[in-house]
Amino acid sequence: MGRFAVVLLAAVAAALQWSTEGSPFVPMAVERRVAADAELAAVYQPSFAPLWVGPDGAMTPAAREALQVLDAAADEGLDPGEYAVASLAWRRAPSAPGAEAEAVARFDVELSRAVLRYLRHLHMGRVDPRDIGFTLTVPRDGHDFAALVRQASGGRVTELARAWAPRGPQYPALAAALRRYRTLAEVDIPFRVTLTRPVHPGERAPFLAELHARLGLLGDMPPDVSAPVDDLYAGAIVMAVQRFQARHGLEPDGVLGTRTVAHLQVPIGDRLRQLELGMERLRWLPHEADTRLILVNIPVFRLLAWDSVPPSGLPGFTTGTIVGRALSTQTPVFAASLTEVVFRPYWNVPTSIVRGEVLPKLARDPTYLAREQLELVAGQGDASPVVEATPANLAGLRTGAVRLRQRPGPGNALGLIKFSFPNEHDVYLHGTPVQALFARSRRDFSHGCVRVEDPVGLAVWVLGAQDGWTRERVVAAMHASVSSRVTLRAPVSVMLLYSTVSVRLDSGELVFAEDIYQHDARLERALRQRSGFAPES
Repeated sequence: MGRFAVVLLAAVAAALQWSTEGSPFVPMAVERRVAADAELAAVYQPSFAPLWVGPDGAMTPAAREALQVLDAAADEGLDPGEYAVASLAWRRAPSAPGAEAEAVARFDVELSRAVLRYLRHLHMGRVDPRDIGFTLTVPRDGHDFAALVRQASGGRVTELARAWAPRGPQYPALAAALRRYRTLAEVDIPFRVTLTRPVHPGERAPFLAELHARLGLLGDMPPDVSAPVDDLYAGAIVMAVQRFQARHGLEPDGVLGTRTVAHLQVPIGDRLRQLELGMERLRWLPHEADTRLILVNIPVFRLLAWDSVPPSGLPGFTTGTIVGRALSTQTPVFAASLTEVVFRPYWNVPTSIVRGEVLPKLARDPTYLAREQLELVAGQGDASPVVEATPANLAGLRTGAVRLRQRPGPGNALGLIKFSFPNEHDVYLHGTPVQALFARSRRDFSHGCVRVEDPVGLAVWVLGAQDGWTRERVVAAMHASVSSRVTLRAPVSVMLLYSTVSVRLDSGELVFAEDIYQHDARLERALRQRSGFAPES
């Protein structure tokens, strides 16, 4: 017997039970209430018998379980108020035998609507990333949420919520951190230290007791380490500050400067909101796909790669990144498919850089093009003919009629490897000849593309699914006399995501990053502007 037939028989049996044991008017009242909502009507079809209230007028065990799950929505970074928990609370027991048909129908439909909304938010998020300017499409097809609500009403609410929460190691780790920080918020004491100058290790500071307490609350100071008995800033408290700095994207030098103190002063409530926003963004990740995944977290300056979607366990490869400048050339948030690895790539200089940087430098220094291994070309492909830097061709650079590119080699701005995934932003991953910048804690220096600290390691991981691509072969292709391209047999999913909070999967440490592009503020506004849950009267 097929699944639909089983569901249909169960619905008919429920309707018959209501007709014989309960009020025959209740299914009619349910049908009237869902008539204007096609999805809710699908929940109740074909019988329109209540799902959460039995024929005796009492809530089912599944209804009580559903209300508990909705009450705990905050543990998932969601707002319980959006699921009408408060309005449902006073009707949690429409349980007197012979309860009015309208009252039973109202309670039942409201609870179905709340569960429907909760499961959708838990799985796909409350905000569509496209609505806030991101080229990121959350899978929205193929999800029969009406069927899920029916399954939930059969006593599987907690199980389904667990199954439809975002998968992968980050989400449960952030959820655990959210619960811990909610407890910390109840005992949070503002850190009101004012600096007159930076405090270096070995110097004295009058606020070490307050600093010790703050670091202990946040988990950076081991609980068995006592507060300093004098005002000498040294030893364990310096190590705790260094750990705090490393977790907050700061230079872990142990120096108590203005930025470190400012991060120490951030209220726990603000960190709670970062965690909630981070969990919301994880709902935008692919749910299921037969592909590998590269994830770049822009403000954390980190690339992680997994062999499956959804990701599981420790990443198979990870490395540092450099992203676009916060004030001028931000790296966009989007998803694409990596299809090609290019060794010894040309760098096709974007027209904006030609106009804003190259032409002014060339006007000051006629040898600039030759020194930087730059050449003018007529055409779009790598085989396009090189043309002379005549006044007419230089004028063509400004209009885009002539392209400017940098020849392959160790000094090329893309390094010796480029990872191509076609997209409307013309952004890609690539190496870089300037490795020193990776030593910085904040690394927004690029024109929008993502520079990779270990491009060789990434190429080995990407090409590992194709026969013969050892590390030695990758290095040989990088240093060959000609450029070459390798088309992937199976594309790799690439997501450039933005989250100011994450968990280091190797150590379990919670990491907070600066909101360098102010995307947290944008998502926060979008969440506030959403209409609240308005249950029917």
